[in-house]
Amino acid sequence: MLALSFGLTAALLWAMHDLLARKLSQGVRLLPLIAVVLGAGCLALVPLAAIWGDWSTMSAGAWQAAIASGLAMSVAIGGLYKAFSLAPVRLVSPIIGAYPLLTLIIAAAQGRVITPGDWLAVLLIVTGIAIVAIATRDDAPETYAAPPSVPIAWSILAAFGFATTFALAQSATRLGSDMPVILVGRVAGLGVILTLIGWGRGSLLPARGQIWVLAGMGLLDAVALGLVTASGALPKAEYASVSSSLFGVLTVFLATWVLKESARPVQWFGIGTVFSGIAILSLQGS
Repeated sequence: MLALSFGLTAALLWAMHDLLARKLSQGVRLLPLIAVVLGAGCLALVPLAAIWGDWSTMSAGAWQAAIASGLAMSVAIGGLYKAFSLAPVRLVSPIIGAYPLLTLIIAAAQGRVITPGDWLAVLLIVTGIAIVAIATRDDAPETYAAPPSVPIAWSILAAFGFATTFALAQSATRLGSDMPVILVGRVAGLGVILTLIGWGRGSLLPARGQIWVLAGMGLLDAVALGLVTASGALPKAEYASVSSSLFGVLTVFLATWVLKESARPVQWFGIGTVFSGIAILSLQGS
């Protein structure tokens, strides 16, 4: 199925992005890194939005929601990079990857009926995160740049940011067109990061050797998002969104292989529990 292939490819691309974020964010200023990643993503999206975007449908409400989604995205990606700079992937990815739980809470606040399957997913996600968090007490201290509670807080902030981003972007898409909404949100998020850099009088550029890698990360993110978006016109389009949610567990697997970040059996159990809940929640929404 083409939609399933699109989703799995997107999951792999996002996992590679997060793996590189973990590797490059150690002991450096994060805002220049984020600026290059977002900037590269914007450049990749411009031709797509220009060719396939229906700009004539972008109402004032669509513009406002798209810009708001970009502001939320700047919070989300900032929290993601900060969390990865402080803690191993096995702690950060399950928490950030649990953003569909927060999406469910937003949907419930808007009047959606919560099904037994939803509640099962919530129980699995919360239980799995608790297992992973508690298990970190036995980790070697040198694997963390701060006490685990700090990256956990940044991860939760990122998860809230991503849930809000997607909720606002979906609202904007219903009022306008998907590709313009994505591009406007990216540009708005980039504007926030550049403003923060200017406010702090920092350099716009990271280390010279990192620029092309960061640009590649932006391209990975843009292509992954484009694949999931494009799958909307395919049969069984829900398979793409469900399978793309596997990016978090793929990131953990890649980290054990590439970065040599080990995880104990109890941590793997917690990670598996979290992503089982995410899969159930995604299927409930399909």
